[in-house]
Amino acid sequence: MKYSKNKVFLSILLLVPLFSCTERIDISLDESTVRLVVEGSLTTDTMSHKILLSSTSGYFYNQPPQSVSGATVTISDGVNVHNLTEIAPGVYLTSPSVHGIEGNTYTLEIKLKSQIGGYSEYSASSMLNPVARLDSINLLFHPDWSSDGIWEVKCFVQDPATIDFYRFLISRNDTMITDTLDEWFVTDDRFFNGYYVNGATVGYLDQRIKEERLILGDTMLLEMNNIGEEYANFLWESQSEIRGSYPLFSGPPSNVKGNLNNGAIGFFAAYASSRAYAYVHPPK
Repeated sequence: MKYSKNKVFLSILLLVPLFSCTERIDISLDESTVRLVVEGSLTTDTMSHKILLSSTSGYFYNQPPQSVSGATVTISDGVNVHNLTEIAPGVYLTSPSVHGIEGNTYTLEIKLKSQIGGYSEYSASSMLNPVARLDSINLLFHPDWSSDGIWEVKCFVQDPATIDFYRFLISRNDTMITDTLDEWFVTDDRFFNGYYVNGATVGYLDQRIKEERLILGDTMLLEMNNIGEEYANFLWESQSEIRGSYPLFSGPPSNVKGNLNNGAIGFFAAYASSRAYAYVHPPK
C-alpha cells in the first residue's frame, strides 16, 4: 500500500505543470528618447580615419540602426582641424594623409542638420598616449588544449614606468582575426609596470574555429594600442554587457559610459599603435 501511495503522489506532481496558469505581462518601455550613437577613432597610422554616426531605435525595432547623414564632422588638436567627408550614409572619413601625434589631445566635434535627443551639437576629447614598441611575438602550440589544439600568442616588450592600458589585436595574412569587440584583449600594466615583458600571453587561437585556424607559412601580426584608462573602462564594460552578468540574478544592465557629451552613446578614441610579426612554423 505504501508503494501505491507513493505512485499516486508522484503522478499528481507530474500532472501539476500541465495545469499551471500563465499570465501575460506587458512591459511598458519608454522609447520616446532617441540618442546619437558615435563610433570612431584617430590613430598614429597615416590613413583615412572613420567616424560612424547613427541613432538609437526602439527595443523591438528589428532593422539596422538608422544612419545619421548630413552632419558636419571635424577632428582637431587645437591647432590643426581635419574636416571629414561623408562617403556613405552615416560614414565620415578624414583625408588619407591624416595621422595622430603622440601626446596631443584630439577633439571630435559633430554638428547635425536636425536635433537628436534635443541637441544638434556633440563633442568628445581623447588624449593620444605614447605606446611602447613591441620587440617581438611568439606562437606556442598546445595540442591538448582542444581537440585540434590551441596556439598561444605571447608578446615581448619593455613597458614604461607610466600607468598604461593596452588593447591587443591579432591578424593573419592581413586579415583581422579579433575583429569584434568581444574578442579584443584589454589589460592594464599593473603586474609588469616599468618591467620587461618576457612573453606575456595576449591571445589564444582555437584551431577548431575556422577563422582562427593557422597553416604553416602564415604571417601573424600583433598590434598593441595604448588606449588610456577611460577607453579601457568603456571596452571592459561593453564586453561585460555582451557576455552577460554572473551570477544569473545579478543587477540589471545599464548604459555603458562613453566620452560624448549631451547624452550621446559611444566613444571617440585616440591611440598609438605598435606592431610585430611572426611566421607560423611547425609546432615543436
